Amino acid sequence: MDTNNPVVALCMAGSRAEFEGRKADAYALYAQAWDAASDDYEACIAAHYVARGFTDPAEIFRWNRIALDRAEAVDDERVQPFYPSLYLNMGRSHELLGELAEAEHFYALAAELGAVHQPDAER
Repeated sequence: MDTNNPVVALCMAGSRAEFEGRKADAYALYAQAWDAASDDYEACIAAHYVARGFTDPAEIFRWNRIALDRAEAVDDERVQPFYPSLYLNMGRSHELLGELAEAEHFYALAAELGAVHQPDAER
């Protein structure tokens, strides 16, 4: 990922804020990234992070779906390394909605790309 890209930089800053426990700041930065996105690649990245700001499973799913749809609209290779994470997030979204067959489908897609789903410890 191009760390000089303004949308990527906003998402990285948001991730730092989130890691530091400044969730409101993080989510504001993710929203700024979404507003700044100028193409499908940038929108994919921003939506992926915007989803983190929600607790409602339907909203999380909606933003993860937007991220995947925008990734699929990118006509070059920049987005390819992002697919494992997108698939894991879609799997988790379906799981939160109780759609286990769909969740397994996306977890399998992620596994094909080398990302292994690791269920939360409390489950």
